[in-house]
Amino acid sequence: MHTEGETDPLEPRGRVVMLVDNGVEKDSRVQKAATSIAAAGWEVHLVGCVRSRRRQTWRLGGAHVLLVPRQDVLNRPRPRVWRSTLRRPLAYSHAEVAAYRRRLVQSRRADIAATRLAPGVDGPVWKAWLAARRISARAQQSWVALRAHQTDSLARARMDANSPVERLALAFWQKLLGDRAWRVLDRGLWDWDTAYRTTVDELEPDIIHANDFRMLGVGARAVRRARAKGREVKLVWDAHEFLPGIRPWHDGPRWHPAVCAYEREYAGAADAVVTVSAPLADMLVEHHGLRQKPAVVLNAPAIGGEPTTTRPVPDLRELCGIGAGTPLAVYSGGASEPRGLIIMIEALPRLAGLHVALVVPVPGGSEAKRLLHRAGELGVRDRVHILPYVPFDQVVPFLSAADVGVIPIHHWPNHEIALITKFFEYSHARLPIVVSDVRAMSETVRGTGQGEVFRAEDEDDYVRAVEAVLSAPERYRAVYGARPDLLRAWTWEAQAEVLDGVYTELLPGAAKPSVKSV
Repeated sequence: MHTEGETDPLEPRGRVVMLVDNGVEKDSRVQKAATSIAAAGWEVHLVGCVRSRRRQTWRLGGAHVLLVPRQDVLNRPRPRVWRSTLRRPLAYSHAEVAAYRRRLVQSRRADIAATRLAPGVDGPVWKAWLAARRISARAQQSWVALRAHQTDSLARARMDANSPVERLALAFWQKLLGDRAWRVLDRGLWDWDTAYRTTVDELEPDIIHANDFRMLGVGARAVRRARAKGREVKLVWDAHEFLPGIRPWHDGPRWHPAVCAYEREYAGAADAVVTVSAPLADMLVEHHGLRQKPAVVLNAPAIGGEPTTTRPVPDLRELCGIGAGTPLAVYSGGASEPRGLIIMIEALPRLAGLHVALVVPVPGGSEAKRLLHRAGELGVRDRVHILPYVPFDQVVPFLSAADVGVIPIHHWPNHEIALITKFFEYSHARLPIVVSDVRAMSETVRGTGQGEVFRAEDEDDYVRAVEAVLSAPERYRAVYGARPDLLRAWTWEAQAEVLDGVYTELLPGAAKPSVKSV
């Protein structure tokens, strides 16, 4: 029997479907959001994707994780898409056709050469026949080489954003269709909707939480379908970055304009917007004409709460094979070129004894291999350690074994506007921070005194900053003890309250009531 004000702990406040365009396991923000919102009494389904043809499911705290199969179908080049009678009239219809023709003529010439060496091949008739075949094969090879060259040239032109034809085509579709132009410029965006739509509709959510731009369109269309059936569903858009300011993820001139148009088309469909920093919130208001300023939910680490795994926290120094007295700089996050990790490798010959641990999502990936190769060239391969991610709630204690946390990112618009996840993780690990002079983080570090700032991509200044921190680490660590207010604000627990408040404002009937004692 319940007294007034009590709620049944088994009855959820509402059903939330969180959408994310990845496999969940390496996305700490969505994991933290799902577990904290589930702990606050919501029924949470976190839907991501997987390349296999089978769904995958598991529990993440109180949230249910579901990975749906996603196949690239519309994102693949269409057959005969490269034919262009005006630009390259002799080009093959597709690069695969050119490759096939090249291999075919090579095989024919090899067959002729082998036939000449076969026993019994002699006499004027055989010689005349082989000579005719050789002449025919050489002519065919020259013709194929010419057309293949045209095909390669057309492919390069199609990838050139400054090509007059590409600029004209892009301008034509943008003028004709406006923000709907993504339907022509990047049809692969429909593959995301195809993968997710049935699952989202079956779950019948009260709130759809769309992480980043791809899921914004998926969520917006799901809301439309639900409302057409008489169900009221609210859409929350979680904008992780300023899309016009990113470095394009794909080659070719069409992808970035396409995804920006896609985001603009659906931004107004969100009932509420959350994002990662106050400057980004202001930029989203200005760019999309949002009615309300987005709520800010920082990418802060989860410090309290129930652990998501029973496995012990790995020992960072043990994984690197070094003792407590060996200086260790750590980086945690993506390894792409704009993250600036190469400076950590190239400066090692000037930083005697320092080891570097790079905690990256794909330790065996091409970027990690590139960094290791460079370390080998410099003779410091034994001081570079590539390590995998650990569970999101183990990151802080894992990193705390290092002597300095490094954020060497380059100047890109998105890098200037927010304190990123690793910044908060280093702070909670009480690490001195060495950060490039990107605006938001450098201003914070200079203001708090918790580390040193260096000029991005300047090796001399990077070495100076690292040496300064290693020479007096306690000076920088002392900031965390002197400013406990910083760390209290930089926790996911504080951010989860903001997110719960956004949900509650959308569904006032789902407010968490105060429970009276019996």
